Amino acid sequence: MKYTYQYKALPTTEQKLELNLWLRTCQYWYNRQIGDRFDWWERNRCYINACPLICHLPQLRDHPNYYSQKKYLPEIKTDLVTVGWSSELLDFSRVLANTLQEVCKRVDKAFERFVAGDSNGKRSGKPRFKSAERFRSMVFEGAGLELHSCSLGGKYLFIKMPKLGLLKVRMHRDLPDGAILKQVQLIKKADGWYVNLRLDDPTVPIDSNGIDLSWDSALGMDAVLHEDAYLATSDGEKLPSLKSFRKSAKRLAKVSHRKAAKKKGSRSRRKLAHREAREHQRIARARRDCAFKTAHKVVRTGKAVFFYENLNLKGLSKRNGAKQDEQGRYLPNGQAAKSGLNKSWNDAAFGQFFTILEYIAAKAGAVAIEVNPAYTSQLLSYRDEFIFTDCTIREYWDEVENLWVDRDINAAINIKRVGLGEFPTINRRRGKVVVGHSTTDSTSKEVLSTLRSLEKPTLYAKH
Repeated sequence: MKYTYQYKALPTTEQKLELNLWLRTCQYWYNRQIGDRFDWWERNRCYINACPLICHLPQLRDHPNYYSQKKYLPEIKTDLVTVGWSSELLDFSRVLANTLQEVCKRVDKAFERFVAGDSNGKRSGKPRFKSAERFRSMVFEGAGLELHSCSLGGKYLFIKMPKLGLLKVRMHRDLPDGAILKQVQLIKKADGWYVNLRLDDPTVPIDSNGIDLSWDSALGMDAVLHEDAYLATSDGEKLPSLKSFRKSAKRLAKVSHRKAAKKKGSRSRRKLAHREAREHQRIARARRDCAFKTAHKVVRTGKAVFFYENLNLKGLSKRNGAKQDEQGRYLPNGQAAKSGLNKSWNDAAFGQFFTILEYIAAKAGAVAIEVNPAYTSQLLSYRDEFIFTDCTIREYWDEVENLWVDRDINAAINIKRVGLGEFPTINRRRGKVVVGHSTTDSTSKEVLSTLRSLEKPTLYAKH
């Protein structure tokens, strides 16, 4: 299994200057390749509304790709390169060849996703030129990368890198035994340099072919976005949410307003911009840390299969469409109320959490599977009856079973049933929802035993 460990790098002053020079050179090389591809596109096409007898195309040249642009590197390294708009001199010979070739791969991948899409067929936006704030990482691979541990209590790690020497790294956790170093990525963040060690560990159990798929070995999870609840499980637990952005919104807004009032280009504005970046960094780190802790808590339940919702997060956080009357005047569309909901969806970051959960589960020898959540939050899990038709209905008292049913726990159980293939078939006929083939009776006993074991679901203490 391949995974990445991130550590805080502690470069010397000379190494910082060299890394900044390398990063500036890679940024220029990235933008130069982007410009070359856009220039080829503009010079080798003719508009459909232009006469072909008048429209003249220059001498055609081959389409620039990864291999053709990589061939420019030996020629560029022979002399200093002058940046046109600033007259800055850049020495490409000081940067590692593999690092510059990785920049060519980034450009090629960006255009490939723009034209053809990624492995899932999703196309990205048009590649754009990178400023110094947007180009922050470099990749190093090949011979010369070695790890050396320090004898001072094991607190530091030294990475031997070509043309840079030994790079000191703060070792806050030990490296796994048997892991092989494949790549080293250096990232410049708001509080300094960080190093990503990309490791290949063949000892991690990721084979999920022998997993027994049963009711006791599976766990369903429902994404809850209500009050302080974050995640509901089919075992009757509710995990709390962190709401890192909500808690830091006032402090972040205060810094942003102060920065906006300063003159552009001034020293005070740059200092406030750095402080604003640090605030965003704290929010992102707190959210990611909470996602890892929640994922570990879920995996520690000992289940072998974890079912979670396949949410359309892009659609859930999308702005409402504009409404106009016959005279062209804009009408209320409910966006003012939905803006807070969109912010809550983005703050919860369920997409990041489910990705982390797949990674943690794979390391533990389990598997996380996404399922279709259609009608799982409405249908009663032990009876084919639509109860939770309105989002305001959070609980339901069943007089027949003398049982309180929580909406979120009920949805998590239904997600588990979908993953096990025990959820009934739902059809729509003339605008009405009709339950088709049903297997609810086969799981009603287990569902009722789970719900009866809960007096009332309560939130666990926050970590």
